[in-house]
Amino acid sequence: MARLFRGKGAPDATRELARRVRVLLDLSEEATVSVTEFACGDPACGGAETAIIVMRPRQRTEYVKLLQPVATVGDDDLKRALAALVDSASSA
Repeated sequence: MARLFRGKGAPDATRELARRVRVLLDLSEEATVSVTEFACGDPACGGAETAIIVMRPRQRTEYVKLLQPVATVGDDDLKRALAALVDSASSA
């Protein structure tokens, strides 16, 4: 299940990012992905920050953030941010 809590990001971009997270992490239908974009005061993030929360059954909830708006998150950005989650899923 994908739960999308949107900030300023376009709904389609948020939904697509959640879909990409599900694919990259090979998540089951029981897992939940939450993608949120919110204002960021750090000049490095271009005014918006993206938070991704992954909730898998019987596992610890995991969180990553990217210092960029949802619509600008590329595949390489996402793979880098999710690398630790991929490692934890394969060792579970």
